[in-house]
Amino acid sequence: MAGADEKTSRRGFLGDGVRVAGAIALGGAAGFVGGRRGRNDEYVWQIEPDECVACDRCATCCVLDISAVKAVQCYLMCAMCDLCTGYFELSPISRDTGAENQLCPTGAIQRELVTEEAGVPRFEYHIQEPDCIGCGKCVKGCAMMNGSLYLQVRHDRCLNCNQCSIAIACPTQAFRRVPAGDPYLLKSKAREIVESAERRVERRE
Repeated sequence: MAGADEKTSRRGFLGDGVRVAGAIALGGAAGFVGGRRGRNDEYVWQIEPDECVACDRCATCCVLDISAVKAVQCYLMCAMCDLCTGYFELSPISRDTGAENQLCPTGAIQRELVTEEAGVPRFEYHIQEPDCIGCGKCVKGCAMMNGSLYLQVRHDRCLNCNQCSIAIACPTQAFRRVPAGDPYLLKSKAREIVESAERRVERRE
């Protein structure tokens, strides 16, 4: 029972992270605070996730050697699938963590078994940002299911160029200038889920 309570609390905390940092993983949220401290930029670059098509230009067009764009996970949207289409190739050789089965070219997604429900295993998928190159392959795969993975510019590393080279190359013009104090964008579906979760929390309080 204690384990279940701990898991519920953890997922609730992750939900708060979604609200506060635009679905950015917990470690990244701290990186955001550290990365922005002392900078006076009023606006920064960000991707409108509802318009992004995960074309791979974020990986190849950033002026940094490793793109400032990273995949992020909205845990409240994730179905915690065993056969995750954002993690596995469409026809994996085996349903395990072997590199030959993974969709991500750099192995940047950690698969963690968190519980079993009626004998069905449930997994969380965590982005390991140092290994993520922003190619969007996981995002495109996840779109076939719940779409909980999407791309965002991470501001602990973005140089905030006057003219972003990725924005120029973006085929759907999904890049936006957003306030530096509120730099992350949620997918519309994620926003609805987060707002609903917040209303439930308020009712309990």
